[in-house]
Amino acid sequence: ELCAGGTYQDDTGATGCLACKQGSYCAEGAAAPLPCDGGTYSSATDNDEQGDCTAANPGYFATTGSTQQTPCAKGSYAVTFGLTKCELCAGGTYQDDTGATGCLACKQGSYCAEGAAAPLPCDGGTYSSATDNDEQGDCTAANPGYFATTGSTQQTPCAKGSYAVTFGLTKCELCAGGT
Repeated sequence: ELCAGGTYQDDTGATGCLACKQGSYCAEGAAAPLPCDGGTYSSATDNDEQGDCTAANPGYFATTGSTQQTPCAKGSYAVTFGLTKCELCAGGTYQDDTGATGCLACKQGSYCAEGAAAPLPCDGGTYSSATDNDEQGDCTAANPGYFATTGSTQQTPCAKGSYAVTFGLTKCELCAGGT
């Protein structure tokens, strides 16, 4: 006698059938469970066809034979149903949450490498007002006569009585007394 759909038997001479395994489905007469396809999952033990496995939601993924969907990690996203993996956020964007369906533009005064979970501030002595920087080199060195602190969106002119002789300074030097 054949095992009913949703059950299987992998032994010869058996007197009954076994419940299908989570993350799988068992067609009528199955000798072994077949895993849910990548991009789908199931915790049920009575699936009898691939269609009983559920597609992973946007913001989640499922590998072959999954019993549950997994949220995308920070720095990645999944925009559609049924994905087997999440995509990394492109350079110049970031994602600081799990289970995301997209990425956010990088913040001014920062840069975001591919797969960034948070913007990284421009180094001291550099600045940027752009929201698509993907590396520290995209931040601009402060000009002579100006300075920029870590994470600056613009360079700041030296105050009266102070100066900056070179590019990329984090502060201005005070003029010597009497000059």
